[in-house]
Amino acid sequence: MLRNVFLKSLYDQRRGLLGWGIGIVAVVLLESALWPSISNMAGLHEFLNSFPEPMAKLFNMDQFMTGTGFLNAELFSMLLPILFLVFAIGRGARAVAGEEESGVLEVLLITRLSPIRLALDKAAVLATAVLALAAMLFGAIVAGSAVFGLGISIAAAAAGALSMALIGIEFGWLALALGAATGRRIVALGGATVFAVAAYVLYVASKIVDSVRPWGPLSPFHQAIEGGPIGAGLSVAYIWLVVAGAAAVLAALPVFDRRDIAGV
Repeated sequence: MLRNVFLKSLYDQRRGLLGWGIGIVAVVLLESALWPSISNMAGLHEFLNSFPEPMAKLFNMDQFMTGTGFLNAELFSMLLPILFLVFAIGRGARAVAGEEESGVLEVLLITRLSPIRLALDKAAVLATAVLALAAMLFGAIVAGSAVFGLGISIAAAAAGALSMALIGIEFGWLALALGAATGRRIVALGGATVFAVAAYVLYVASKIVDSVRPWGPLSPFHQAIEGGPIGAGLSVAYIWLVVAGAAAVLAALPVFDRRDIAGV
């Protein structure tokens, strides 16, 4: 295991991944536990109808009276995407640039391991870690639905967990690509974060401003969470999340391969 970058990197992340997983599971179960009280709340329908139309569309408030819509509005519209982005971008920024700044990368590249192979292994590690976190999210949704009666199917839970995994992988790979191209963790972290914030602002603006609405589908958030994502089924737009992240990594590979790592 210690001679394999992929397995060694996963092994090193085991405690952090477990901690993040426990946190995600706790958030989902605590939110699910509120559903029995929310669903029986008097005057809830009138309260929901009082929301401005743009805000109602943004948070899918028309579906709030169902367990699926409740989790979509409470977790999948903002909180869970933020958690997955923080997890993925942080690890993407450290995957190459962080190890380069600490001197670990130079030691690895003294061996026969090529820079391109190293970057691809790190990208695979990041995707595996995010998918593992999404698997824990899936389990929490299924368990919460069964215990608290949200009525969410296994297929719907899987689609919701997959959407969070894919948006995390896209921006995590972007951070990794920026780090591989520049060798600077702060650039990777800041660049991916700025792009994520801009993408969310575009998504929100497309729900509120008529002139921006045609541009909304360009946002990764539109591709990941539009119409759900729990209960909306598998969207074809999910493909773009993978393609965009993979394109960023592939574009960074030749730059990383030519850089003088030892001179950093």
